[in-house]
Amino acid sequence: MRALVQRVSSAKVEVKGKTVGQIKAGLCVFIGVCPTDTQKEITWMAKKLATLRIFEDENEKMNLSIQDIEGSFLIVSQFTLYADCSKGCRPSFLKGGDISYAKKIYTLFLEELQKYNRPIETGVFQETMQVSLKNEGPSTFHIETPPSKC
Repeated sequence: MRALVQRVSSAKVEVKGKTVGQIKAGLCVFIGVCPTDTQKEITWMAKKLATLRIFEDENEKMNLSIQDIEGSFLIVSQFTLYADCSKGCRPSFLKGGDISYAKKIYTLFLEELQKYNRPIETGVFQETMQVSLKNEGPSTFHIETPPSKC
């Protein structure tokens, strides 16, 4: 499982011109599913996102988690996080795996993340989405479950 995490002051996702998810301060997380992801990876990623200390404290040090600031999650599925761009000029998406399996893992991930009692907004799985955000910092982090099997 891979995540591209951005610390935001606000973010929203639209599908066909309609806002389907919107948050104020928190994390905008683009999440990609690997064909070998299991409950182990789901649990690890949810805990990592809920406890990651990337928000600034009163001394301007990254020392606070999303829970500490009472922030929200905007979770957006993004299969292109598993694109292989190492050969040629066109990405290969073979590492992204089966759509139905990815949707199942994505849904289970959202359920696991709910255990951390933070508001969660989402995009729409397998839809073309427009994401707008105000990245604070900017602060962007690439997180991958260990060890990567994809």
